[in-house]
Amino acid sequence: MKKLVLIFSVLLSTVAFSQGAEAKKMGPPEGKAMVGEIYGAGVSAKAEKSAMTTKKLDQKLKKSAKVENVAVKGKVVNVCDKKGCWFTVETENNEKFFVKMKDYAFFVPTALEGKTVILEGNAESKVTSVDEQKHYAEDAKKPQSEIDAITKPEEEIRFMARGIKVVN
Repeated sequence: MKKLVLIFSVLLSTVAFSQGAEAKKMGPPEGKAMVGEIYGAGVSAKAEKSAMTTKKLDQKLKKSAKVENVAVKGKVVNVCDKKGCWFTVETENNEKFFVKMKDYAFFVPTALEGKTVILEGNAESKVTSVDEQKHYAEDAKKPQSEIDAITKPEEEIRFMARGIKVVN
C-alpha cells in the first residue's frame, strides 16, 4: 500500500511539474484581435458609448490621482511578447500609458498592436521605479542601449483593465 501511495505521489508530482513548465513556456494567446473581439470581462454598452479619449483621461487624472470605473478609447502601440500581460496605448498627443489586466486574470494577443480598443477599468497616476521600467523594456525586447538609458523613476498613467473590446 505504501508503495502504491509513493508511486501515485511521484506520478502526480511529475504531471503537476510538467504542466507548470508548460505554463511558463506559454506566450501570448493566439488570435487576430478582430473588430468586436472581447478580452476579460468585456465592455458594457454604457462604457462603450461613454468611452473618453485618452486626452480627457489625462485631464481627469490631473484633478484626482485615481479615476475608477472609467472607459477609455485609444490605439494599442505595444504588447508584451512574453505573455500578452500588458500593453501600451498612445494618446492624442503621442504620449503613451501603460495597461495591465486586473488580477492578472486574462492576457491579450500580440495582434492587438495597432488596433483601437475600448478599455474599461481604473486609471491612476503612478511613479514607476527604474527597475520596473527596465523589466517592461526587456519584456518589450527594447535594445540594451535603450534599457541602460532608463535612470530615473517616471510618473505615468497606469490603467488596470477589467475588460477590453477591439473597435477598429
